[in-house]
Amino acid sequence: MTDTPILTIENLSISYEAGKYAVKSVSASIREYAITAIMGPSGCGKSTLLRAINRMHELYPDINVTGDIKLNGESIFSLPAIELRRKIGMVFQRPNPFPNMTVYENVVAGYSLNGIRLKKSQRDDIVEKALRSVTLWDEVKESLYRKGTFLSGGQQQRLCIARAISFNPKILLLDEPTSALDPIATSKIEDLLGELRKEYTLLLVTHNMSQAARISDDSMFMYMGELIEKGHTETLFTNPRDSRTEAYLTGKFG
Repeated sequence: MTDTPILTIENLSISYEAGKYAVKSVSASIREYAITAIMGPSGCGKSTLLRAINRMHELYPDINVTGDIKLNGESIFSLPAIELRRKIGMVFQRPNPFPNMTVYENVVAGYSLNGIRLKKSQRDDIVEKALRSVTLWDEVKESLYRKGTFLSGGQQQRLCIARAISFNPKILLLDEPTSALDPIATSKIEDLLGELRKEYTLLLVTHNMSQAARISDDSMFMYMGELIEKGHTETLFTNPRDSRTEAYLTGKFG
């Protein structure tokens, strides 16, 4: 973990219709090799902000974005979307391995879908490295050519994380990655994120405050589209500066 920001969000506003902002004037710096949790009540703009960081929000029609997001000082809006999504991977709330693909094909799907041709030995190396990184290799190495849907929910989510890191991105975005999982699978994913932080910068949207407290280094609290407070997680939880942050953390709303 460093204090160097890998990502800077500069006065970012996002609206789906004129005058109604899902994200309003958000500015923040994200530290490299840290887990940053984005918290807040439903509808506060957490997921919209997360999706904006690799321009997933552009898949919605009529969206309006102002401000900037910079990856290592370069505006993400100046990059081709495909190139950006190689640098900033995404994992969604529900495990979503491609159902018609094998475990092996799922891991290298980003390469095949983007027309990137690799030798079989290169593909083999990428698959094994990614699956080892998510502690799934020993569980699936005899079943690489079975469809990924035979796996448990927790295993499927680790497969989705393997798919996201197979491109060796700089940043991994995770939108409530454990909300559909049981406590044991959730614990495995949390342990995994702690390990992945050594190689990647992680941004995690979570409704689960105890999860944010357990695994994140920094936390952001959003409310009604605005970033109310950001800081080291321990400081934010024990000594919040804003009364709205304190009210949320003590369960007075949310």
